Amino acid sequence: MLLHVSQIQAEMKSSAMEMLSALEKEPRSFWVIVGSALLCSIGIADFLTGIEISFSLFYLIPIALITWFTTARLGIMFAFAGAIVWLIADLAAGSLHAAPFVYIWNSAIRLGFFALTVGSLDLIKTLEREKNIARIDYVTGLLNTRYFHDLAQREINRSSRSRNPFTTAYIDLDNFKAVNDSLGHAAGDKVLCSVADCMQRHLRKTDIVARIGGDEFAIFLPEIGSTLAKPVISKMHNKLLEEMQKNNWPVTFSIGVLTFTETPSSVKEALHMVDQMMYSVKNKGKNNITFATHPTQRLSIAKELGRYEA
Repeated sequence: MLLHVSQIQAEMKSSAMEMLSALEKEPRSFWVIVGSALLCSIGIADFLTGIEISFSLFYLIPIALITWFTTARLGIMFAFAGAIVWLIADLAAGSLHAAPFVYIWNSAIRLGFFALTVGSLDLIKTLEREKNIARIDYVTGLLNTRYFHDLAQREINRSSRSRNPFTTAYIDLDNFKAVNDSLGHAAGDKVLCSVADCMQRHLRKTDIVARIGGDEFAIFLPEIGSTLAKPVISKMHNKLLEEMQKNNWPVTFSIGVLTFTETPSSVKEALHMVDQMMYSVKNKGKNNITFATHPTQRLSIAKELGRYEA
């Protein structure tokens, strides 16, 4: 039951991240229009409800949206606009003070509060961007090796407690060097991005996909045993080949797939085992998949590795 709850939470988080990513792709003009409409609507509502009801927090909504999805400079501009709209709403609603200086003071305090919010959000956004840079492969947008190890280790620890199996796959692009040599590194990057996009489209949102380095990728499939691993990876392999053929890229894929019914000591150990399986595929002619289960097929894998290392 707890595992299902965790999976639902992971899917909800993934959906929220996808929605946030989609919103971040909207042009700046879109957010200026949305922010302006919200600010005017809040000012009108503030005027209509009179001076007894405070709308202070509502003014932060358009300012926060503009700051997060555009720039801090635009956020400051909307902070000024928010303070002015608030002042106009107060005056129109009949707010009276003993001296004109009070209006200036209140507006300055509001502006300072708005500006502090803009600065805080911009700092959070900067820290989040730096965190993502440390986690994400800059070419493909997939996880990098370090973050893959972190997430996969959490899943291994959880698998150890729940005693559920998981599957790890290691993928190497055959003939990738030929693409770089004949078509250039820009074409090579397109191949890598196409591979990354294809894998993400044909795997679950809860699966962990990473570029390990160069032309090698790793996949971690939580709670997937050998029965499900074969059709999942085989289908993905076929889709990858279709993508390469569609673009006339001479690339195929050597894949090692290892299902763990007992947890390994670390992600490094799991990757080493499945990496060696992938190399055994390359030695036998490339463009194929080898499946195994640990520990029931550990002996056969060890023999295979022995032949490879010899």
